[in-house]
Amino acid sequence: MTKDIHISMSKAEFIALIAMMFATVAFSIDAMLPALPEIGQTLSPDNPNRAQLVIAAFALGMGIGTFFTGPLSDAFGRRTVIFAAAALYILAALAAYASSSIEMLLLSRVVMGLGAAGPRVVALAIVRDLYSGREMARMMSIAMLIFTLVPAIAPMLGAGIILLTSWRAIFLAFALFAIIIILWMGLRLPEPLPRENRRPFRLPSLLAAVAEMLQHPTVRLSMMVQCLCLAMLFCMITLVQPIFDVVFDRAASFPFWFGFIAVMSGTGSLINASVVVRLGMRRMVTWALGGQILLSAIMLSLGTLNLPNDVMFGLFVAWQTSVFFMAGLTLGNLNAMAMEPMGHIAGMAASIVGGGSTVFAAAAAATVGLLFDGSIAPLTGSILLMVAAGFVIMLHMARVENRIAAE
Repeated sequence: MTKDIHISMSKAEFIALIAMMFATVAFSIDAMLPALPEIGQTLSPDNPNRAQLVIAAFALGMGIGTFFTGPLSDAFGRRTVIFAAAALYILAALAAYASSSIEMLLLSRVVMGLGAAGPRVVALAIVRDLYSGREMARMMSIAMLIFTLVPAIAPMLGAGIILLTSWRAIFLAFALFAIIIILWMGLRLPEPLPRENRRPFRLPSLLAAVAEMLQHPTVRLSMMVQCLCLAMLFCMITLVQPIFDVVFDRAASFPFWFGFIAVMSGTGSLINASVVVRLGMRRMVTWALGGQILLSAIMLSLGTLNLPNDVMFGLFVAWQTSVFFMAGLTLGNLNAMAMEPMGHIAGMAASIVGGGSTVFAAAAAATVGLLFDGSIAPLTGSILLMVAAGFVIMLHMARVENRIAAE
């Protein structure tokens, strides 16, 4: 920890606060999944599929916000940006609670996403402000381990709130969650970025960083594949509840299955951490995408057969787990590959990579979600196309890097 910044909280309390900030995004997405059928019936009875857009709308706002929250926190301080972002998130959650139309709800979700980008991005900057080296890595690992539990329990929390009250009350839970973050940070964590270390926010600097990243072949190709991998993940999250409900008639047990799958697929990140040093990031990503091509092609083919419902459900759960598992093997590596040559503009680059991939993924998820026709075909076919494109790009990256090395 830096010597010129003193915080009174223990390391355990600090990790818990950071993990809670990280969890804002997962909680805001996964807790909504059980509510999608009722939202569709209440606000869009003529086209219930539009309810799925509450996921993509949030992701779109978060992606846009991610472009700016990092640089803004460099200019105005970490606490200021988190407080402002959390306040925006709370106001949007209250607007969503009172929404009388699907359009108002979607607009509120976009603004919620803008607000959630603050804790998501700035929490990482706070850890970097206060810790360095192996200690920083250890703190991040523990916080991320806690964070991985959120997707496992968020749908159950959402289902419990619906059971006790209604789907609208989920937005009150979101507001309460953000209020706790504000109060906790406000009372216990002083500003970690001194004024003398702040850097002014300049739009030309952001645009110059975008241009530099797009001109670097490895960075450019890594960003393209990351967009595709995150889009696959968002498409799965957007359509998994409707598929459980409409295709397999298992809406009641969906939160428990989703939690089980989240825990099982979370091992992907652990496996990646243990073998990536030996195998290399590019090889790990390429192998993971190649394996998913095979699994998605099999799943798409099986969907055309008239297999018993229970058998198809088991196969779908296994395939869904494999998609989440693939995310654990690819997203971290792709982010590292894109960031490695950009150390001199690391903060700006992180915002660009995170924002660009999230906006693309949100647009893809919204499009695929609206294609849902009561079968698994739109999801399996879309993921197969995206994973095949990512695999081709990774092979091209290998050729480009080999050519550059030979020059």
